[in-house]
Amino acid sequence: MIWNKKKDGAGTPAAEVPAAQAAKGPVPFLKKNWKWLVPVLCVVVVGGVFLLKPKDKTVVVDANYMEAAPEKRDVSNTLSGTGTLNPANTYTVKSLVDGKVLTSDFEEGDTLDEGTILYTLDSSDASTNFEKAEIAMQQAQRSYDKAVDRQYVRAEVDGTVSTLKVAKGDEVTSGQEVAIIRDSSRMLLTLEFPAADAANFSVGQTAQVTLDGTFEQLDGTVTSVTGTDALSTGNLLTRTVTIAVRNAGGLTTAQAATASINGVSSIGSATFGYQAERTLTAQAAGTVTSINVQEGQSVSKDDILLELSGDDLTESIQSASETLRSAEISMQNLQDTMANYTVTSPISGTIIEKDAKVGDAVKSGDTLCVIYDLSYLEMVINVDELQISSLSVGQKVQITADAVQDKNYVGTVTRVSMKGSSNGGTTTYPVTIRIDEIDGLRPGMNANAEIVVAEAANALTVPNAAIVRGGYVLVTQDSPSASKADTTMEAPEGFVYVAVKTGVSDDDYTQIVSGIQEGDTIGYDPNSVSSDSYYDDGSMMVF
Repeated sequence: MIWNKKKDGAGTPAAEVPAAQAAKGPVPFLKKNWKWLVPVLCVVVVGGVFLLKPKDKTVVVDANYMEAAPEKRDVSNTLSGTGTLNPANTYTVKSLVDGKVLTSDFEEGDTLDEGTILYTLDSSDASTNFEKAEIAMQQAQRSYDKAVDRQYVRAEVDGTVSTLKVAKGDEVTSGQEVAIIRDSSRMLLTLEFPAADAANFSVGQTAQVTLDGTFEQLDGTVTSVTGTDALSTGNLLTRTVTIAVRNAGGLTTAQAATASINGVSSIGSATFGYQAERTLTAQAAGTVTSINVQEGQSVSKDDILLELSGDDLTESIQSASETLRSAEISMQNLQDTMANYTVTSPISGTIIEKDAKVGDAVKSGDTLCVIYDLSYLEMVINVDELQISSLSVGQKVQITADAVQDKNYVGTVTRVSMKGSSNGGTTTYPVTIRIDEIDGLRPGMNANAEIVVAEAANALTVPNAAIVRGGYVLVTQDSPSASKADTTMEAPEGFVYVAVKTGVSDDDYTQIVSGIQEGDTIGYDPNSVSSDSYYDDGSMMVF
């Protein structure tokens, strides 16, 4: 269909104009389009109000941040861990020998002191072997002493060296005569007396000695009387009597004399003899390396007159020394073994297990009992490498155990290991904790440890989420501390960044040492918590 445009309303009847205009009035229009006109009108009104309202300095705060004021509270940072309780010391007592248990006077649960006898085992066979070893060692000792003594020539009696038959450097053979020693301090006179009279003589009785030629009389003492009769010349029964006479220096073996005892005279005369005379010989072949005396010198029994040396002597001494040492070791080993038949407690503690009783036959290596030292308990917790530097020996630890309800214990850090172990890219270090008051606790229980590594009382704090970028807090622009804002940092609308120094942190709050104050208003996103917190010395604490 083609419509033709008409000028000045041409083609429209005059009567129809008013009716058409009436149909096009404002009321019908509003009724027809009110649904979209209302929102438009509201926008226009709000915009007009905003444009016409006089401007002021009120801050528009970012709706994503929650506002809060710094508060005073106590904060503490703790480190937690779990571990198994262990006794201070554990000892498994084992038998070191084979034997039958003769005594075991204790029971499980008994508390014993160190050194208390636990068991005695039958040691009869060991005792026999020990006695044999003791005899063998004594024999070896004598052999060694003899081997050593062969390198010396000793005086066998007290006396005077009358003759030296060797010089230093001489080679001698075994049994060769090297010196003579005589004791002439007293001379001995051996005479025959009638048997009937001599039978009444006694040792120690005084005798009168008459020297031949000079008839000088000397006092003597009877030193021996034979106990049997002998038939002398003329079929006379006699007994031999020996008389000792003190020698003032004039008596020799060439001098003869007679004697009378209790008025009974000897049958004939006899010459004097020395009280003692020894011809000394070398006990081994060797070279004379030292002469310690001179002829005419007085010596005492066992004095060393000569010293010898030689390969054979050295070899025999070395061999005897090794034999002796071997015997000593064997005896010592058996002596130690004998001690093992009596089993004593190696520590003071409580008997946890008793595995052997009287009558049992045990072998070396068998377990006899188990002892716990319960004077205190220990536990070990593993601490992360990022936290280990905050621990030190002597720190106090709060201990709880699930098996002991409503009771807390105090422990002490006794060791912070320098050796760690890695697993899955994380390194942990064992920390040993000692618990002295253990009432209710037992070895094997699981325990929880909590260590306070830092704390602050009545400290100015903010939520952990308020600490951003390692050490800044957002404060509103109208806060007192806003004057210290870091203008180089772009802050959300209505806020400024202020640098702060932080202290102790716990799971929720961080101490503010400096930077902001109580009258400030801080802003923070509660959904974003910084992982970095700092002590008041600047060191980082990581949660």
